[in-house]
Amino acid sequence: MKILIFNWQDISNPLAGGAEVHLHEVFSRVARMGHEVTLFCSRTKDRPDEETMNGIRVIRRGGRYLFNFHVPFAYFTLFGKEKYDLVIDDMNKIPFFTPLFVREPLYIITHHLFKRSIFLEVPWPLALYVYVMEKLGFALCKSRHIPFIVGSPSTKTELLEIGLPSSEVEIINYCVDHDLHKRDLSMRSATPLIGAFGRLKKYKSIDHLIRAFAAIRDGRPDVRLVIVGEGDNRQALEALARELGVADAVQFTGFVDEKEKMRWLQKVWFGVNTSSKEGWGLTVMEANACGTAVIASDVPGLRDAVKEGETGLLYPYGNIETLSEKMRVMLADSRLRERLAENAYRWAQTFDWNAAAKRTLELLERRVRERS
Repeated sequence: MKILIFNWQDISNPLAGGAEVHLHEVFSRVARMGHEVTLFCSRTKDRPDEETMNGIRVIRRGGRYLFNFHVPFAYFTLFGKEKYDLVIDDMNKIPFFTPLFVREPLYIITHHLFKRSIFLEVPWPLALYVYVMEKLGFALCKSRHIPFIVGSPSTKTELLEIGLPSSEVEIINYCVDHDLHKRDLSMRSATPLIGAFGRLKKYKSIDHLIRAFAAIRDGRPDVRLVIVGEGDNRQALEALARELGVADAVQFTGFVDEKEKMRWLQKVWFGVNTSSKEGWGLTVMEANACGTAVIASDVPGLRDAVKEGETGLLYPYGNIETLSEKMRVMLADSRLRERLAENAYRWAQTFDWNAAAKRTLELLERRVRERS
């Protein structure tokens, strides 16, 4: 098949997150199965307008903030004569409204609905714009009976709550690249080290972790925190660490490649994910594959990725006191850490990108057959 994908970013973008990892891992494998995959996304610094990445033909046009206006134009001009068998719309925040103009069989991949959590991320006029556009985008897909692929039971539940039929929403879990993410207990830090991984965005609420970390420092002056990732909230987080007097114990690595991130995942005693919402919690599973348990907020997506008391711990989102207490317990109780880490490692082994790519391809082929 010839497959065309629309997504805001590709995996090489410094702001890429779980959505881009999912797309790249699945569709690079689909390409290796003999299918022709083209990704259309926004431009990113220091990358060419066109290149092939792991079998995926990547075409970049337009800036990050107005890329949605480039999509329909490119569909009719750049791709109008290429005769694709199927189009994938990777729907995230502001939709492309592809059901209005795409003629080929269409599939939507979505990772989670932002809903009101977008108001935690950007000023309210922009948040209101994104909120309304997201609602309109999902309403359009519902009216046209466009099928969805989602990454977690929580996201499927959200789609069912807005009226999509269960038969049009398929769950294909996010997975782990086991060739990269491996357990190596010799890498574990000799001194207490806590880690946070992912983009530094407001809705990820990493400020909650810094506040909880400051609360436990008096009892554990030897503990350190590493925050691995980059984003537009970094300066505010660094300022907060200085304000709370813990800047000397908090390290911001900035953007790192996957191998460097894996080394940090192996080093930390445990990870913490404080996000207000996730599609699944890809960094949770990556940590688990490296033999590291995670404390996470009990929110959609993360409650799917973390099995409470078995592979990690959950706490009520925003409850910094409870978070700090669970961090104290994890630091003090080595048996608990080791039990959760062992269970988390076994849990992560059940999620494989090869199986996810195979299942995705089955759905796409069925969609093409039905439209034919």
